Amino acid sequence: MSNEPLICQSLIGSCSVAIALFIAGCDALPGAGAEAAGTNAHNMRLVGYHDLQARSAYQPVVHAYGERRILFVGQHAGEAMNPDTGVIEVNGMSILDVTDPSAPVLLRHVPPTGDQASGTQHVQVCDGSMLPNGDPDRIYLVRTNGLLSYEMFDVTDPAEPQFLRTIATTGVSARGESSRGNRETHKIQWDCESGIGYFNGTPQGWRVTRVLQAFDLSDPEQPRHIRDFGLVGWQPGAEGPLPANSVSGLHQPFVVGNRMYLGYGSGNDGTLQILDRDKFLNGDPEADDPFAPTPENLLYPQIARLDMPAYWGVHTAKPIYGIEIPDYDDDAENRVRDFLLIPSEAGGGAYRCQGTRDVMFIVDITQEDKPFPVSTYQVSEESGNFCNRGGRFGPHSINDTYHPGFDKSLVVLSYFNAGIRAVDIRNPFKPVEVGHFIPEVTENTIESCVEINGTEICDVVIQTNNVDIDDRGYIYAVDRSSTGLHIVELTGEAREIVGLD
Repeated sequence: MSNEPLICQSLIGSCSVAIALFIAGCDALPGAGAEAAGTNAHNMRLVGYHDLQARSAYQPVVHAYGERRILFVGQHAGEAMNPDTGVIEVNGMSILDVTDPSAPVLLRHVPPTGDQASGTQHVQVCDGSMLPNGDPDRIYLVRTNGLLSYEMFDVTDPAEPQFLRTIATTGVSARGESSRGNRETHKIQWDCESGIGYFNGTPQGWRVTRVLQAFDLSDPEQPRHIRDFGLVGWQPGAEGPLPANSVSGLHQPFVVGNRMYLGYGSGNDGTLQILDRDKFLNGDPEADDPFAPTPENLLYPQIARLDMPAYWGVHTAKPIYGIEIPDYDDDAENRVRDFLLIPSEAGGGAYRCQGTRDVMFIVDITQEDKPFPVSTYQVSEESGNFCNRGGRFGPHSINDTYHPGFDKSLVVLSYFNAGIRAVDIRNPFKPVEVGHFIPEVTENTIESCVEINGTEICDVVIQTNNVDIDDRGYIYAVDRSSTGLHIVELTGEAREIVGLD
């Protein structure tokens, strides 16, 4: 396949297939520094730490500002004291200077906008010089504003972010109120080259709370809505029963080149959908209204669909193209293959292992209309007595960012109470773990509780939530249980695999 991924860019751009799984095995604040050492590490070393003001953190995104490296951290709903302002602030996004990874400096915490919003789970950053109609002297950021809207900021000076505008507000789902609520936002992607924003939220009247919302943000001052998109049966006015409340909808769009890899249902009732991006953005020229959410228009850009069992999901579907398979040198066909890395998120049932164990799948997409899983990776429970540690045990996410040393060699996973995991994928049929780092809890780490047989059990335990990497090869991991940020580097064999100096 010819869709080569962009290097060092933060991303984050139906065939009925029977699943047969072959399982292979600023001034430094008081919270800054590397004092939170990990007691359990192999081929990884803690470089830096920050407590993030004891906020529950979701997604780290690193952006290059010339020689500086700035980290933007999206956060879960909640609140905490900001020592800089002396005010308890609703969780939003934290901005840190990580140019020196051993001494991360918190530049600013930016709460959500308005009284009703809480949390800013995901952000994306683009240089104006990259955008088709951006100001070349500015740097822009889009973020989710709680569950209510998407916002545009000027972050040219990361210590003084400037709110520019609300891009759009979310609507209300046609599905009745549930534990999920009836409006949401979640993981987004902004493609800097085209300016298209692939957002994830609730358009008015759709039958689930998360669907794909595409916006033209090529001129950040003049956003334009393109279309809303989801699986057939989720659109407004569809017939049949409403999707079950457990069906959240879209989790993450991952767009590379002319392909879109959509993951629905992060940890259960999952679906992988592969789309043709040109067809998605332009619609069917034969249709009266190419973007109306009719079944025909929703199916028009689809290349393939893979439905998971009820107990597994598609959190992320990240493509890795052109892997030369070891021991296939003499093969006349399919010696070089394309794959997707798909973690199924360990959700609520993963607390003390009360549900089905989740894994990361490697799916062959060489014949992209027939995606097929060829291997899995999971951490051995007995290697750390992880079920009894408490909290969630299982995979959450992988590094979204591409890096020439990592792309076809090594993937980094967040694994909740099993910390950070590095997996050798040079042979996608036999993924092998080559490194890990489990942070220590601190006084900020909150309890993770679950009820088992009528008894509530609470544990103070690490919950490494999301990870990403930068162009220097550093790993950034943030904790769901309010422990903070851990900056880690590879050592030993893992470092050799990715070719870091």
